[in-house]
Amino acid sequence: MKKYDVAVIGGGFAGCAAALAAAREGVNVLLVEKSNALGGAPVNCLVNPFMPFSTKINGVRTELSQGLFTTICDRLRKHGAMLYDTLHEEGLKYVLSQMMEEAGVDLLYHAYIFRAEKEEGKIKSISVATKKGEMKIEADYFVDASGDAQLTYLAGCPTILGRPEDSLCQPMTLCFRLGNVDVEKFIKSNKRMQAAYKKSLAKGAFLNPREDILFFRTPIHNVLHFNTTRVVKKNPTDPEDVTAAELLARKQVYEIYDFMKKNADGLEDSFLMMTAAEIGVRESRMVVGEYVLTEKDCRAFTKFDDSVAACNYDIDIHNPEGSGTSHYYFPEGEYYTIPYRSLIPQNMDNLLVAGRCISSDHGAQASYRIMPTVCSIGEAAGVAIALAAKSNKSVREISVSELQKTLKNNGAFIGI
Repeated sequence: MKKYDVAVIGGGFAGCAAALAAAREGVNVLLVEKSNALGGAPVNCLVNPFMPFSTKINGVRTELSQGLFTTICDRLRKHGAMLYDTLHEEGLKYVLSQMMEEAGVDLLYHAYIFRAEKEEGKIKSISVATKKGEMKIEADYFVDASGDAQLTYLAGCPTILGRPEDSLCQPMTLCFRLGNVDVEKFIKSNKRMQAAYKKSLAKGAFLNPREDILFFRTPIHNVLHFNTTRVVKKNPTDPEDVTAAELLARKQVYEIYDFMKKNADGLEDSFLMMTAAEIGVRESRMVVGEYVLTEKDCRAFTKFDDSVAACNYDIDIHNPEGSGTSHYYFPEGEYYTIPYRSLIPQNMDNLLVAGRCISSDHGAQASYRIMPTVCSIGEAAGVAIALAAKSNKSVREISVSELQKTLKNNGAFIGI
């Protein structure tokens, strides 16, 4: 395999945006993905819909994730794969692969990173497991958009896991879909179903400790989406824990479906259409970077001088130990920004991090982890890594003002 200017690990919204943004700046890019398609959480874990990402600024409704995220959404709509804030995963796979082909980004699917070789503060190469065995990938610069900070961890950079007092992460969730549902009939019976669920939950009737049944409409006629299983006290970076979580979550799917058929209307002719290919992970490793974004920063609506993205999604913490979900909602018109320094791992000169695993604490991560925001973070990482590659500089040495100017010129909103 040829040597690349930039290799991006992880083909979710963050990784795709990083790859597209870097290629747009004129460097050659390889995007490595462990599955068989691009899209990340919505494709592999059925995460849907997009969570809110706008607010009123000077009286005008403003989207805080613009740039490449807007471009992707526009392409989805033209492809008939997006309805309001809900997307169709098959359309996303196709749209993203089209965009990569147009941008000249090389793709490598079915490749799982397991080793990083470094020398004097730089990653020299990575190794991925493939169908023909180990494959070595060489690049001058790297972006870790793996979600779990996998590359950063393998390179020996400091990371943290979960909340500080016990390292517990937010619960994992296996999403599922029901087909052939009379959706309007089901929604009319929702209050009765939720009341019955709470009574049964109080009696200890469920494996699932979640406090309610969470569902969403989809763009597909008579199909409902459920984001409602909850597996707590499992480490999302431990393969044995993740295996146990997958097994338990699938039991929860069936118990919830059986309960709903007895306590809700509109499911008489329904069927369990699918569960996600992977359990969804809200939180796992986070990098310890040049700056640790904190919940306090978010609540103070901090606008950093080196801002590269903006967010106002609520601090949405699903209880890592059981039932309950806590929220802190940002007032209308308020938001915080994400500093470039939070994308830079300690002790590495040619590596940036993008997505939910940037340098932050448990509370901040509960807000910026949503797909629109991580896409914006990925775009910033892609521009920054390209600037470093073109000037042969450390990721710390690039001009932040040039980074910000480029992002703005490409339609991104960075809050300053």
